[in-house]
Parts: sequence; structure tokens; C-alpha cells
Amino acid sequence: MSRNHCFVPPYLLHRLIEARPDLGERWAAATLAEDERLRSQRLLRVGAPRPGEAAAGGPAWVVHTAGNETSLPGEVVRSAGEAASGDAAVDEAAAGAAGSLALFEEVYGRSSYDDAGARVSLTVHYGRDYANAFWDGTQLVFGDGDGEVFERFTKPVDVLAHEFTHAVTEYTAALEYEGQSGALNESVSDVFAACLKQRLLGQRPVEADWLIGEGLFLPGVQARGLRDMANPGTAYDDPALGRDPQPAHLDDYVETTEDYGGVHLNSGIPNRAFHLAALAIGGTSWEGAGRVWYAALTGGRVTARTGFGAFAAATVVAARGLGGDEQAEQVEGAWAEVGVTPAASEAAPGVPAPVGEPRRVRVRRGGGFAGRSTEAEVDLDGDDERAGELRDLVSRIDLAGLRASRPQPDRFVYDLDLAGSTARVLEQDLTDDLRRVVRLVLES
Repeated sequence: MSRNHCFVPPYLLHRLIEARPDLGERWAAATLAEDERLRSQRLLRVGAPRPGEAAAGGPAWVVHTAGNETSLPGEVVRSAGEAASGDAAVDEAAAGAAGSLALFEEVYGRSSYDDAGARVSLTVHYGRDYANAFWDGTQLVFGDGDGEVFERFTKPVDVLAHEFTHAVTEYTAALEYEGQSGALNESVSDVFAACLKQRLLGQRPVEADWLIGEGLFLPGVQARGLRDMANPGTAYDDPALGRDPQPAHLDDYVETTEDYGGVHLNSGIPNRAFHLAALAIGGTSWEGAGRVWYAALTGGRVTARTGFGAFAAATVVAARGLGGDEQAEQVEGAWAEVGVTPAASEAAPGVPAPVGEPRRVRVRRGGGFAGRSTEAEVDLDGDDERAGELRDLVSRIDLAGLRASRPQPDRFVYDLDLAGSTARVLEQDLTDDLRRVVRLVLES
């Protein structure tokens, strides 16, 4: 099953649409709409050969260009072993892929994201003004940004490592992308993104800035990065972006139905725990705390629905195995500082679907990389020109008969109210009729 792991939380794109309608009209809404379209299209690729199945004897990574179109994977422009192309996005993607592969191979003994030598497929120059990046279950995809708020998404190497690590998580603990397990999924990607960035810069934890997406914002935007692992909630404070909403302590955990239960928000809590553990353990982040987190992720104690407490317990066990009681105490202390007590077993909480009012079609879209939501409705009995087509669609849609798959990182989720019939539907489960409903309600 394909999985999409985007980088910019939807809440950030929605904030931009609200604060700067000019940007919303020009690219932010288009980015959200394109995410919906391409991920729905990707359903057709379920069951296609995995990238690793065709990688034997070939290059370790291949970069394609979409040429600012939306067909994937696009034209091959550079492969491992070839000289730089002169195209900044292509060469940044190549460096990020090579660095990520080297980190996991040389430090953790892992052969590509699937531990079986899968070729890494990357596509750059995706779409026009596309302000996002994602892993879709077969490849890594990067937009060029909008030119006003966001730079190209290949520029910060940690964006490359973040998306690569989503693939690693998919092939290891397969953390479900909702609630606490989803926040852990996001956090693990930030953890190894920070490890790669610091490894390439030769930095120790005390020297690093701990920013994710530093350099992603263009000059004039009041933002140091997209997230700050050392001080969640402080990465940006900008009139258009708003203030970074990440919590840094479990006491401030955000209970929400947006963004799969706040996966991009609440990831700040385990992010800070890792930062504190890296400082306490010492050495480098990738050799010290990084080894602990990787051992926890792959050691069998972390499962799809693991929450913060159980993940913390897994890291404590891993730390004891790697560095003895002292290291275990250091890791446990890091979690204690963010309010998380290691627990032997814990399932991540789900998110209930809201109930709407009858005789209206209401669509609420959350999730995506930026973690924000958008909502709109149409009165079926009013004079809205969309009402007639929507009545026809509602009459033939059976929400109870829809397939239900697991939430996936950085994909959208839809809370639907079709004249009183309600359901939560994941992006990959939308039928053609439901996609039409979504477009009519949200994009008209």
C-alpha cells in the first residue's frame, strides 16, 4: 500500500491562506489541492513492484525531474556515480539521498530504507509553486516552493532525510499515522533528519541548532525553520505563518481532530526528549542517542499503535542494552523532562469523527505535511449552483460500504457529513464520487 509522508504541515498552509488570501489564491490552496489529486491517483499504483524489487545491480539512487508537471516519476537526470548536473535541486536531492543511505548503512548497519538494498527513487521540480515534499511508498518527491514564502524543498538536507526516514519507519515499526503513534512517526523522521544534518556538519549536540527545515523559508519570513527540536514552539513567529504551535511538554499535548490528531504538533514532545537525551548521552547525536532510537524502532518493542509511554520504555531498554544503567537513566530522565513516563504497554489514542447537521454537505480536510485543516459546506436545499450535483452524488454514495485502510504519514483525512450520514475517510480511500464531492465543496 502506498504511503505519503509530506513535510509542510497542513495547518501552516491553511494559516497562510487565512492570513494572506493573495498567497492562498496563488499557490497555497493549489498545493493542498494537488496533494489530494496526486495521492488519490496513487491508489492506482497499489500493488506495483516495490522499488527494491528492481534495484539489484543498479545505482543506489536515481533522481528524476517532473519538469514542473505532476507525472511521476519523471525523466531520469542523475544516478549514483554520475557527476553533478548543475541543477541545484537535482544535486541537492542526490546529496541528501547519498547522505541518508550512508548514515543508515555506516552507523546503523541498515541497507537502504528496506534493509534489502532498495534503490532510492527521487523526483524534483514537482508541480508549479508546489510547496511540499513527501514519501509516497515508492519514491521521494520535492516541490520547488512558491517563491514568496518557501524555497525549494531540496535545499535543507534534513528535508531529504526526514522523508527517507518515513520509509525506514514504514519498513520497521510501521507506526500508524494518527494520535501519539503518528506524532512518533513524525518525530522519528525529525530525529534522523537532525542526525544527518549534524553528521554532515560535523557538529556535536551542544553545537547544533536543532532546527528542522532551516533555510526552507525565503528572506523576509520571520522563521528560523519549520520546527525547533530543542525548543518546540519557537521556530517561527510571522504575520502570515502565525506562531509555531508545537508543545514541548506532555502537559500541553494538543487534543484535536485536525492533522490526524495533531501528529505534526505533538511531535514536538518526543523531539525535545531526543534532544535532551542526545545532550545527556554525549558524543554525537547519530552515534549516541541516535543508536538508542534506532534500536528502539527496530527492536520489536515498538508496534503500529505504540504511544509515547511505550516508545519511551523501548528507548530505555535500548539504552540499557547499548550503554548500561547509566545511559538508561539518562534516557529516562530526558523523557521525564517532557512529562512522559515509560510504560510497558500503551496504545495510541484514536480521533473521533465529528457529527454534522442534516441537509448539508460538509467537508473537513486535515492532515497533510503542514498539519492544518480546511472546512466548508453547501446547503443542499439552498440556491447554491453546486447543490444539484451534490444531491445526485449523495444519493448514490454509501459511506458505510467504504474501504478502510490505516492512516499514513502526511496524507489528508476527510471528515464528511453527507446530509446527515457521517464518516471519516482517509485520502487513499476516496472514491471517484467522493473526490468530486471534495472538489465541489472545498475548491469552488
